[in-house]
Amino acid sequence: MSTPTPPPGNLHLVVGYDGSPPAIRALDAAIRLLSGRTGRVEVVYVGHLSSTVMLSPGAVAEMESEFGDLARDLRAEVEEKLRDQPQPWDFQMRQGLIAEELIAAAESIRDAHPEESVVIVVGSSSHATHRVVGSVAVSLARHSPVPLVVVP
Repeated sequence: MSTPTPPPGNLHLVVGYDGSPPAIRALDAAIRLLSGRTGRVEVVYVGHLSSTVMLSPGAVAEMESEFGDLARDLRAEVEEKLRDQPQPWDFQMRQGLIAEELIAAAESIRDAHPEESVVIVVGSSSHATHRVVGSVAVSLARHSPVPLVVVP
């Protein structure tokens, strides 16, 4: 005798988004993952200050302003892309190391909604420099406390 599978709970997808082709693929994949399911998409843009910029207070202020402008543009892109999608979504901007901030966003959602399944969705990059120095996807694969989907 088999036991019926319980209905799945809400699926909360945290999508790393910076407007790049890999990020666009990740957002598209998140929408497909939610198809026919109950859940929401949390789109997260992380503004990352390089160590060089952090040495100059003036440069930090200028970059933070640019991050805010970019976040508004990215939010408008996401809104346009998700306009006809039935799933609810939200957009947030964070500053810091990208993998750490995506993990923090996922942990925050998981802690606030322990009944939901939380998954991080990111696109992979094929740039040679990412293969040499490591990528966000690799860092997430090593440290994420929630499931991770890396979209090629």
